Amino acid sequence: MINRILQMAGRFLTNPEIRFGYLTKLGLFDKWSDEKFIKKKYYIVTGEKLDLDNPQSFNEKIEWLKIHDRQPVYTTMVDKYAAKAWVTDKIGSEYIIPTLGVWDRFSDINFDSLPEQFVLKCTHDSGGVSIVTNKAEMNKKAIRKKLEQSLKRDYFYLDREWPYKNVPPRIIAEPYMVDESGVELKDYKIFCFYGIPKLIQVDFGRHDVHKRNLYTTGWDYIEASIKYPNDPTIQIPRPPRLEKMLEIAGCLSDGIPHVRVDLYSINEKIYFGELTLHHGGGMEKFTPRDLGLKMGEWLVLPPLKI
Repeated sequence: MINRILQMAGRFLTNPEIRFGYLTKLGLFDKWSDEKFIKKKYYIVTGEKLDLDNPQSFNEKIEWLKIHDRQPVYTTMVDKYAAKAWVTDKIGSEYIIPTLGVWDRFSDINFDSLPEQFVLKCTHDSGGVSIVTNKAEMNKKAIRKKLEQSLKRDYFYLDREWPYKNVPPRIIAEPYMVDESGVELKDYKIFCFYGIPKLIQVDFGRHDVHKRNLYTTGWDYIEASIKYPNDPTIQIPRPPRLEKMLEIAGCLSDGIPHVRVDLYSINEKIYFGELTLHHGGGMEKFTPRDLGLKMGEWLVLPPLKI
């Protein structure tokens, strides 16, 4: 225990990103303006000064959008519960993962009503997820601790992503699902720009070593990475209904400068995952750097409203 405390203290003192993140969670920067906070964190995470007057890269333009592109519908789009109705209105209910329940507090959950396998997630953040594959053996105490911590967290203040500011914190339950691998549910994250899909990121191996492979919309492998390592030795099969997935992504992102549409493919059936307006908070590393610049060209900023 003492060694662990010393290690944590050492990381806090020597790693500015960890230190800034911890102090952010404590609320020390809550009164900072969004622009001041974003510029400071961007420099700490990327080592580069953020140019909001003439943004060029994908990340820089995402930061610009955080401050200047604030449409009320965005709050609905990032709410993991409310988004289901919004998406249903756009593409139909057949692509929606069923909701087994929604609650304001963990203590309200009726576990007897849930199946043997299910997923609990918070509606207002990223990462507030607990997967239960055997209800009889679940660690209810640990799940409660994780979800209640997430419920208390105002996700907006972590990266100043405006859409999350007014999302009500809730817990939803959904069926536990896996794809053809039998062990996980790969994310097909489709980067769209004004309704046009341009790039697909596939996340896999989250239970072991998290990796990401990138593909064109024609399913050609791209030798590049975004934050997590890629693996050219693992070629993800082309989804059976890729064209339909791209059609759905285009519909859900129509008229919006940038939306990442996350979908799942299970036995040729497509399911909606979530919508993300500010991928990685606009601070993930692109390798090679040219990929970030190319994606910056795809992201045409809307006129600045005075």
